Amino acid sequence: MKSLIIAWKDFKIRFTDRKGFFMMIFFPIILTAILGTALSGIMAETSLPKTTVGIVQPDNDAIAKIFVDDVLKGKDLKKLVSVKKVKSENELKSLLRDEKIDAGISIPKEWSGNLQDGQLKQVKLLTDPGKELNGSIIESVLQTFVNRVEITSSSTKTVLTASAQTLTPVGMQNLASELTSSLNQLAKQNQGYVQASSIGKKQVSGMQYYAAAMAAMFLLFNVINGAKSIINERETETLARLMSSPTSKLSILAGKFLGNLYFVVAQFTIFLVVTNLLFHVNWGGNILQTGLIGLAYSIAVSGLAMLFAAIMKSSKTADTVGGVGVQVFSILGGSMIPLTIFPKTMQMVANIAPNKWALSSFIDIMAGTTWNTLTTPMIVLLLIGIVSIMLGTWRLQVK
Repeated sequence: MKSLIIAWKDFKIRFTDRKGFFMMIFFPIILTAILGTALSGIMAETSLPKTTVGIVQPDNDAIAKIFVDDVLKGKDLKKLVSVKKVKSENELKSLLRDEKIDAGISIPKEWSGNLQDGQLKQVKLLTDPGKELNGSIIESVLQTFVNRVEITSSSTKTVLTASAQTLTPVGMQNLASELTSSLNQLAKQNQGYVQASSIGKKQVSGMQYYAAAMAAMFLLFNVINGAKSIINERETETLARLMSSPTSKLSILAGKFLGNLYFVVAQFTIFLVVTNLLFHVNWGGNILQTGLIGLAYSIAVSGLAMLFAAIMKSSKTADTVGGVGVQVFSILGGSMIPLTIFPKTMQMVANIAPNKWALSSFIDIMAGTTWNTLTTPMIVLLLIGIVSIMLGTWRLQVK
C-alpha cells in the first residue's frame, strides 16, 4: 500500500510539471505531425536496396532451375539479390516475420507442367509491408521471367503449328500476323499467374510509421527522467530520510518503479489517443495488441530507469550520458530512419535497442499481424524490464 502512495506522489509531481508535460507529451505530437507530413515519402525514394529472397523449390523442374540459377543468381542480379533456399512456405513466412529475408517466392511442383498450354502454374510471392520496395523488385523480376517463358512457349507453338502446313507467301504473311497478335496479347495480358500476398493485411503509411517511431523514442526518455527523479532525491537526502522511516526499502523502490511506470503508460495512452484523433493514425485493428506491447515497453523503460539510477552518480552525469544514449538508441532502433534502409549487420545490431522491439511491433500491428509474431518482442521487453529492476534494486545506493 505504501508503495502505491509513493508511486502516486511521484506520478503527480511529473505529470503536473509544465516543462515536463511539454517535452514528454506535447513536443512528440508536434514532431510526429512534422515528420509524418514532410518526410513520409522518403521511405519510397531511396536507392535500390540489397534484397534477400527466400525460395521454396520443391523439385528440379527445368524452368524453376533456370529462374533460380540463371536469373536470381545470374550476373545481372547478383549485386542486387541474394537467394536463400527454404524448405516450406511456413518457414518462408517465419523468416519474413523475423526479418531474415525481404521477400519470399513459393514455386509449385512441376511449375512448367502446363506450359504446353502457354501458361506456367501459379507462383506465390510473399512480401513484408515494411519493405515495399524490396517486394516490388522481386515481383518485377518474377513477372518479367514468367512473361518471357509464356511468350516464348506460345510463339514456339504457333510457329510449329503453322510450319506443318505448306507455306505460301500468303501463308507467311498470315503467320507473321498471327505471331504478332499472339505476342502482343501475351505482353498485355493481366499478370494473373503470380499470386502476391503480404505477411500483414495493410500497408503502413508514413504518418503511421513516424507516430510509432516518435512514441518509441520519447517513451525511452523516461529512462533518464525516471532515473533523475531517484538521483535528485538521493542528492537531497530525501531518499535517505525515506529509507529511515518505517517503510521498507522494497516498498520504496517498488513505489519509485511504479511511479515512473504510471507516467510512461499515461504518456503513451495520451499520445495514442491524440495522434488518432488529430492525424487519424490507425494503430491497428487490435487495440489489445497495441496496449500489451505498450505496457511491456513501459515496463522495460521503467526498469531501465531503476538500473540507470543505480549506475549514475549525479543528475548532471545522467543528463549527459542518458541524452547521448537515447539519441543513439533512437537512430539505431529506427525512430529517425527506417530500419529497412540500414545494412543487414546494422539491423542485427539494432536488436540491442529496446525501442527497436517496440517500434517493429507497433508497425506489425498496424499492418495486421498475429499474436505469434508479437510473442518474441513482448518476452524480450518484459525480460529487459525484469532484469533491469532486479539489478537496479540490488545496486541502488541510498547515499
